[in-house]
Order: sequence, then structure tokens, then C-alpha cells
Amino acid sequence: MSSPFSTRLETGHEDRRAIRKINLAAFPTALEADLVDALREDPGAWLPWGSWIAESPDGTATGFALLTRCHVDDFPALALGPCAVPPEQQSMGAGSAAIRAALDAARTAGEKLVLVLGHAAYYPRFGFTPASRYGIRPPFEVPDENMMALAFDPDRPIPAGTIRYAAPFGV
Repeated sequence: MSSPFSTRLETGHEDRRAIRKINLAAFPTALEADLVDALREDPGAWLPWGSWIAESPDGTATGFALLTRCHVDDFPALALGPCAVPPEQQSMGAGSAAIRAALDAARTAGEKLVLVLGHAAYYPRFGFTPASRYGIRPPFEVPDENMMALAFDPDRPIPAGTIRYAAPFGV
């Protein structure tokens, strides 16, 4: 099934404004929008290929997905999120398109592991499973089914340990 949404990397100030607007609409506070801005300024977290926009056929930025650097103990991994779509445009495929583009970019970049804290009914469609299956745990209490991992090559060893998020996450 093809998506009506095209995807592309974030490229400049106009995109930054559009991403902030998407996050402000999608979440009840500015926390996620501010987090994206702070991650963008963190050279240890920000990846030039990690910020993805889904556009509707008319070119409107409609969905957003972000990958930033994190670690499982000392092993490099990626954190997926925030991911956002304004409420009036949810369930149309924009979020899925942005997430799939971000995950494809991670595979192309040779990354091995992506972690997400999110809805247990949503993220498995992308291949995520509970991170605890790999012996990976977050640095805070969260229901097991909400902390998920995607190993691009499950036959290669994935280290067990505690997730270390970039400083802007505040954990």
C-alpha cells in the first residue's frame, strides 16, 4: 500500500518552524517541541540524517520523526522520538511515513539498534519489541511493554544494559 505522504530530511529554518508547530499541536505542552530544539543544539545527540518530515500531497509538513544518539551502557544506539502529527491529521499515515523514512535512514547509516518509549500498540508495526528481551532497561520506571527496541540484525549481538539518553532528555 503506497502512502500519499512524501518524506524528506529537515533542511532549514522553515522546516524548524514547521516541526515546532507540529509538536506544539500534537502534545499538550511545549515539552516535546522544546526537546527537539535542545537536541538540535547538542552535537553529541544530533544526527544530520535523523530529523524527518512527512509532507501531504500539497507540500504541507504533516508528520515528524526524530532519531538522536543514545547509548546502551557504552554501545551506541538511537532514540526514536519525539514523533508527532497534529491531532486533526492523525491516523492518515503521516507519522508512519516519517518513522519509516527515519528507520530506513538508520539502516542505511549502518546503525544497529533503535529504542523508543511509546505506545505498545503502535510501534510493533515497525518491528519494535520490548527492550527487556535484549536485557535493555531505561534509567527510570516504565511499563515493560512501552520501552521497545528494534535490532536491525537480530542475529548480531545486542548489548544488555541501561539506556543513556542525551542530556536534553533530562534523565
